[in-house]
Amino acid sequence: MTNKTLLIIDDDVELSNLLVEYLSPQGYDIDTAYDGEKGLQKATSGNHYDLILLDVMLPKLDGFEVLKKLRLSHLTPVLMLTAKGDDFDRIFGLELGADDYLAKPFNHRELSARIKAIVRRMEYVPNHSTQQPIQIGDVQVMPVSRSVTCRDTEVEMTSTEFSILHLLMMNCSNLVSKQDISSRVLGRNLQTFDRSIDMHVSNIRKKLNSVLSKDRIKTVRGSGYIYLGESL
Repeated sequence: MTNKTLLIIDDDVELSNLLVEYLSPQGYDIDTAYDGEKGLQKATSGNHYDLILLDVMLPKLDGFEVLKKLRLSHLTPVLMLTAKGDDFDRIFGLELGADDYLAKPFNHRELSARIKAIVRRMEYVPNHSTQQPIQIGDVQVMPVSRSVTCRDTEVEMTSTEFSILHLLMMNCSNLVSKQDISSRVLGRNLQTFDRSIDMHVSNIRKKLNSVLSKDRIKTVRGSGYIYLGESL
């Protein structure tokens, strides 16, 4: 099995070295960058990375600027490393297209679990019952290529956004709870005050609504979301 390739963008050299020592034996080839400019250069240079660990506080370009510029051309999964308790950093990172976040200081086992969950999504091979394209009205998701088209226009989505939309459309007209989305897509139990699912769904809405004239995702406050059939 080929090793997965990670890029760590963090100005904490000691932490980066510790992460390399911890993650390398788990089957990861790891590259590092210690400022935002170098990190962005490596992330967009043509090297393939399965995942980027991106710190918010960076010299030259902060993590938000790196993510914003990266998303102009690349959908590489990004796990943001944020300050503990800083809700703004977490929400803003998700709005810009981060796949997940983890607050510093973090438990290395928790980091490993988050990385594995994101990598699993990227290498997910649909079984027979879920590999067929799903089309509801003028929106189609294609699990094999992990792509979305809307009125014959391709809508680019991150791995997390695609997985959430796919889950909602597979359960069209039925409520899908936030807990179910969190466990099946993010690979973890939903935490109190965790707004990551809300932000991912908000991003999906914005992208679909840039082509559609009517919102297709209904929020059931405090519970979850329903993907609406075109006739509803």
